[in-house]
Amino acid sequence: MNLMSAEEGREYIVKSIETDDEELDAFLFSLGCYAGEPITVVSRLKKMCTVSIKDGRYSIDNQLAEAIILE
Repeated sequence: MNLMSAEEGREYIVKSIETDDEELDAFLFSLGCYAGEPITVVSRLKKMCTVSIKDGRYSIDNQLAEAIILE
């Protein structure tokens, strides 16, 4: 299941990041989004969703959300 399928308000654990872009991997890592870390979808709009990772909230687009695989 990817982040786009996640239920709002429920905490999930990141299983993996499926992307071939090293810069994108590094960006997500800098946010604290990597395997084993908890993530929560706070809200979802048409083209993006807001997630809570560690102590921060971030808006990410749907393409990026599809690359985040959850347990």
